[in-house]
Amino acid sequence: MKNIALGQYYPTGSVIHRADPRMKLILAVLFIVCTFLCKNIYSFGAILLASVLLVLVSRIPLKTVLRSIRALLFIMIFTLVINVFMTKGEVLLFEWKFIHIYREGIVNACFMLVRIFALIIGTSILLTYTTTPIALTDAIESLLSPLKKIKLPIHEFAMMMTIALRFIPTLMEETEKIMAAQKARGADFTNGSLIKRAKALIPILIPLFVSAFRRADELSVAMECRCYHGGEGRTSMRVLKYRASDFLLFLAFAALCAGLIALNLLKTPFAL
Repeated sequence: MKNIALGQYYPTGSVIHRADPRMKLILAVLFIVCTFLCKNIYSFGAILLASVLLVLVSRIPLKTVLRSIRALLFIMIFTLVINVFMTKGEVLLFEWKFIHIYREGIVNACFMLVRIFALIIGTSILLTYTTTPIALTDAIESLLSPLKKIKLPIHEFAMMMTIALRFIPTLMEETEKIMAAQKARGADFTNGSLIKRAKALIPILIPLFVSAFRRADELSVAMECRCYHGGEGRTSMRVLKYRASDFLLFLAFAALCAGLIALNLLKTPFAL
């Protein structure tokens, strides 16, 4: 549970930490677009290098970043297997009965792993590890503020995002406590068939849901007691302002996007 990066903030005081949260949201979207622009080995190598540079600039320990990847290891392995065995091509490398492995399948599998790795690194570095939940919520509310003119509840949406991000680490910690308590009572979550292990999770899920609803009820009562009425007439203690460094970061990511498009034009046998 501790491997989940969502909702966890790691302060280091880097350039990315000091950047405006609105710009980091924009850059995260731009970085996601860049990962899907990659089509050949040169562009994938460039996005992988950009991901490593993000880790170095953010000054977040590599062990902490790899923990967030470990949480999605099953998805990465599943993607690798699907691409290797399901992708057809022209160059056959291995054949046994109904199993056929092509060079194109291995290339696609490697490219998909790099893409997932870059997506995890980009979103975790630009958002969760370098931005507090409150700053992230303020950024969402500021970017979506034009939608208030069509009567959309932007502040309420941002508040829900804040509460959800805030309580993710709390729920993870509570899940670990419930699991430890159930193990002390003799519960087994690792042995047996898949159905048996799924049934063993019921004593965890029920107390967790009860605790989550109880926390939600207590929070709603506390907000009502403080006369909370949404975003009407409310101001922010910290006013978000763009700085010159934010625009430099944007130009760097725009250059990365343009470079990836140019690299995709190069001819190579290893391409999607």
